Amino acid sequence: MLAALVLVAGVLLDRFAPQPYTGLPLLAAAPLIAGATLSFRSALAVVCVTCVVSVLVDIERGRPATPLIVDLAVVSVIGVLALAVNRLIVRQGRDLALARDVAERVQRAVLPEPPRMVGPLTVAAGYTAAQAEARIGGDFFAVQETPFGVRMIIGDVRGKGVAAVAAVAIAIGAFRQEAEYAPSLVTLGQRMDEAVARDTACSGPVPAMEGFITAVLAEVSTDGEVLSLVNHGHPPPYLIHDGRLARLDPTVPQLPLGLGLVDPTHTDSVPADVVRLPPGASLLLVTDGVTEARDKRGAFYDPLASERMHRRFSDPGAVVDALTEDVGHWTGGERGDDMAILVVTRRHRPPRVA
Repeated sequence: MLAALVLVAGVLLDRFAPQPYTGLPLLAAAPLIAGATLSFRSALAVVCVTCVVSVLVDIERGRPATPLIVDLAVVSVIGVLALAVNRLIVRQGRDLALARDVAERVQRAVLPEPPRMVGPLTVAAGYTAAQAEARIGGDFFAVQETPFGVRMIIGDVRGKGVAAVAAVAIAIGAFRQEAEYAPSLVTLGQRMDEAVARDTACSGPVPAMEGFITAVLAEVSTDGEVLSLVNHGHPPPYLIHDGRLARLDPTVPQLPLGLGLVDPTHTDSVPADVVRLPPGASLLLVTDGVTEARDKRGAFYDPLASERMHRRFSDPGAVVDALTEDVGHWTGGERGDDMAILVVTRRHRPPRVA
């Protein structure tokens, strides 16, 4: 439609504008617009129509043969360029689609969906990229059943792009390995700190305050009664129960993972925070894409101040959907950071033992 409007405007300008003004620039712009927005066949049709219109307008105005040929040559050359641009855009579109597909496959490989049910818990998770084109980032989560209970992590790697994805792979790999053997969450955090710091050291010089990971480690006992938490510089999680939302601030905040500053000889002196997890209660873990989301006035989003989050939820998936929608409403659809959400709910009935 835009190409047609420009073409008509060029004809009218050629017909009614005083000399020496002509509508040739607008006639030439029509193929360019078509080449950038339409399919190749449609763009070719616009180029042909524009060439015919240029000749007819010059004949109608009684212009000599030489200016007529020059105008036709100008429109034809620009038309050929427009068709070349069309092919280039199509090729770049294919490359972008392939890159997105590869990025999505990498994201699924590095950050697979957690199991829907594990131990006494029902699980749901959500990941929203800051930009619709980007399907890969530095936020991550994992849930794993271990001999000590169900252990989980949610974290945020400082940085973006491929380096962040590599750090996510290291963090999740370290978590899955050590969660099976670390006797406590504090020891688990210390071992993960060593693994991430070791990988950072092997990667070469790292600028100050870079190459670390904020994370919350959580553990639910095998019977679902007890919830333990260790916070490594990450936004605190929330407990949802009976329509109320409570923030679980850490008693003793720990350093982020990967700095290599955790003293293994003092890990036993740092207690994990322990709270009761009633049947039907949910643990909500988020990244700073939630807590640092801003509205138009620059105010941060606070789940505690949201009426939408102070209600009863039927399942953890409903919590993820409600929070994602609420943050989107708060920011007006604009996001400055990736947003990861992990929710686990203690089932009312314990799982059957075969």
